[in-house]
Amino acid sequence: MIRFTRIIICLTLFVAMSGCAGLEPGFETPTVGVSSFRILPSKGVAPRFEIGLHIVNPNRTELKLEGLVYSVTLEGHKVLTGVANDLPVIEAYGEGDVVLIATADLLNSIALFATLLQSQQENFDYELDAKLDIGSFRPRIHVVKKGEISLQGAAR
Repeated sequence: MIRFTRIIICLTLFVAMSGCAGLEPGFETPTVGVSSFRILPSKGVAPRFEIGLHIVNPNRTELKLEGLVYSVTLEGHKVLTGVANDLPVIEAYGEGDVVLIATADLLNSIALFATLLQSQQENFDYELDAKLDIGSFRPRIHVVKKGEISLQGAAR
């Protein structure tokens, strides 16, 4: 019975150590930055936005992006939420861009429109909250970026 217990313990340790070897102990968190954020010409009542993300992979293995969850707050109003799954593979020691096209929820945008009409400002604040899924054995990359967007881009 003792011998059987030792065999089970050895097998368990072997499996656990084999699993940890695949976690890449030297894995560095990729850098994600907002490369663009602009208003697109609308095809309806709800505004459309283009959000560009630039991703830098500092690792020796490629980065397979499985999914992306994001939300955007404009002038304190959460107007965009979305997901993406058609994402590029970022090569080892490489860089890549992801472009998201998002249409605002009309009901969530009403308060934003009221704010914009009252203030009549040229620029307004945004906050992008994104989570990139890079695989089941790695934590999601959480990115929060803040900036300013110009209404000048909507006139094109």
